Amino acid sequence: MTDRHAQGMQTRRAVLGDAHVDRAEAAKSDLDRPFQDLITESAWGTVWSSDAITKRERSMLTLALLAATGNFEEIPMHVRATARTGATKRDVMEAFQHVAIYAGVPRANHAIKLAKQTYAEMEAASE
Repeated sequence: MTDRHAQGMQTRRAVLGDAHVDRAEAAKSDLDRPFQDLITESAWGTVWSSDAITKRERSMLTLALLAATGNFEEIPMHVRATARTGATKRDVMEAFQHVAIYAGVPRANHAIKLAKQTYAEMEAASE
């Protein structure tokens, strides 16, 4: 295992939580292991581990980019991560307002719907 992989796994756990990462690791197979190693090293070990911007800012950018590009499947995971990155609900809504202006209202609208559902689930789980 490389240093970048180890750093990536540490950052991934800090942002997404141990339970999420443990589930993902348990689901990993020989088929997707090279892809999982790639994202652990590049996305988590390089991009998310950089200290050039804060984890809060990185969360906002990630959510905006996911919504703007129509990659809605990962939005709930990254909304849940805001509990650990420090991005507030208001931060997330501000990011989605940028999406509405620069990438389209329907994409922002769908992202907001997903965020609202995810926040409701998070609040129900904490009761």
